[in-house]
Amino acid sequence: MKKQQSRRVLVLDGQGGGMGAQLIRLLAPVLPQDCVLRCVGTNVLATNAMLKAGAAQGATGENAVIYNAARADLILGPIGIILANGIMGEVSPAMASAVSGAEAPKILIPSSTCGIFVAGTEDRRLDEYLQRAAELAVRELSS
Repeated sequence: MKKQQSRRVLVLDGQGGGMGAQLIRLLAPVLPQDCVLRCVGTNVLATNAMLKAGAAQGATGENAVIYNAARADLILGPIGIILANGIMGEVSPAMASAVSGAEAPKILIPSSTCGIFVAGTEDRRLDEYLQRAAELAVRELSS
């Protein structure tokens, strides 16, 4: 009998990992049972924060981003994860290329700290963006 494969939900973050940790706290209790919640930080502080928030597995650094983005079924994180030199330079061009080129759907959180403003988004508090991202993730995984 063949083992049923889990779907991989990947949360990426940098700096202190606060946004990723909040996403994980929102996602962990509502994800379908066949999903594994993984995190990758651009640095060890971000990874540790996301693991403490409840991610099942975690890794750190450029190679971890590249490797896990290619294998993810859904990717979530701040918009800076798809920008070369995003998140104050923590996202290398190779990381940004791997995430933006990954086949998985991406749910990105707007953040003016990256200097990117998305026309059509409303000014909202971060917690509202994160709640909406969690709702979009559950909807994507349920379809």
